[in-house]
Amino acid sequence: MEGGNETRVTEFVLLGVTDAPDLQLILFSLTLAFYLLSLLGNSIIVTVVVTEPHLHTPMYYLLANLSFLDFCYSSVTVPKMLEDIMSQKKTISFGGCIVQLHFFHFLGSTEAMLLASMSFDRYVAICHPLRYVVIMNNAACILLALFSWSIGFLYSLFHTILTARLPFCASNRVSHFYCDIKPLLKLACTDTYINERLVTVITGSVALSTFFMILVSYVYIGSHLMKIKSSESRQKAFSTCASHLTVVVFYFGTAFCTYLRPTTKDSLDQDRMTAILFTVVTPALNPIIYALRNKEVKRSMKKLIYGNAVWVSL
Repeated sequence: MEGGNETRVTEFVLLGVTDAPDLQLILFSLTLAFYLLSLLGNSIIVTVVVTEPHLHTPMYYLLANLSFLDFCYSSVTVPKMLEDIMSQKKTISFGGCIVQLHFFHFLGSTEAMLLASMSFDRYVAICHPLRYVVIMNNAACILLALFSWSIGFLYSLFHTILTARLPFCASNRVSHFYCDIKPLLKLACTDTYINERLVTVITGSVALSTFFMILVSYVYIGSHLMKIKSSESRQKAFSTCASHLTVVVFYFGTAFCTYLRPTTKDSLDQDRMTAILFTVVTPALNPIIYALRNKEVKRSMKKLIYGNAVWVSL
C-alpha cells in the first residue's frame, strides 16, 4: 500500500534453502519424509500416553506435551517450505509472515520450558523418590505445563508486536525459508538496534535460564548417582534421563548457535542450515529417541501398532 512517497511491503518473498535446481527434488523428498515421520511419531506418543493407564505419570504427561508441541512446531514452517520448494512464487503475506513468526517462537520457547520442567521431574524422581508422588502430583504437573505454555506465549507475543510495528518499505526478500525475527529486522527501513539487542537479551535469558535449570538438575542427579554403589541401579536410574539429555543437546545446541550471535549475512546463511535441524530433523527424531531408549514407551507403541497379540508375547 502507498503511504506518502514510500511503498509499504504487503508480502514477503522467502528465498528458501537453496536455488540449485538439482537439489530441489532431493530436498523436497527428504523434508517430506522427516515431516511425515514427525507427524506419525509424535501423534503415536501422544496417543499411547493418553490411552495407556500405566503411562499416566508426570514424566509421560510432560512427554505428551512435548510430542504435541513438536507435532505443531514442524507444521508451522515445513508445509510452507515444501510448497515453496516446488513453486516459482515463494511469497507469503505480511499477516501470514507475522503469524508464522509468532507461532514459531511461541512453540520454540515453550519447548525450552518443557525440557526444563522434565529435568526437574527427573531430579525429583531420582534424588527424592519417596517424596516424588507428593511433589509431582497432578496439580504440580498441570501447573508446570501451563507455566511453560504461558511463558512461551508471552515471550513470543512481545517479539511479534515489536516486529509487526516495524516499517518495511524497501526490499521484501527474506533470507530464510520461513519468517524469523533476525532476517526480518534486516529488511526494516528504520534503525533496529534496540530490537536486535532485545532478541539477544530476552532470548538469551529464556534459553540460559532454562538451560541452567536443566544443568543444575543434572548436577544433583549425577551427584546422587555417584553415591549409588550398585552399577545396575545406577544404570537403571540414568536410563530414564538418557532420552531427555539427548533431546536437550539437540535443542539447545542449535538454539544457541542461531540466536546468541550477532546478525551478519554469513550468520543468516548459516542460520538457514541450522534451522533445518530444529524445524525438520529434531521434531522427527524426538519420538524415535524416546521410543528407542524407553522400554515403557516402546512396549506401548508396539501394543498400539501391532495389537494385543504382540503385547501378550512381551
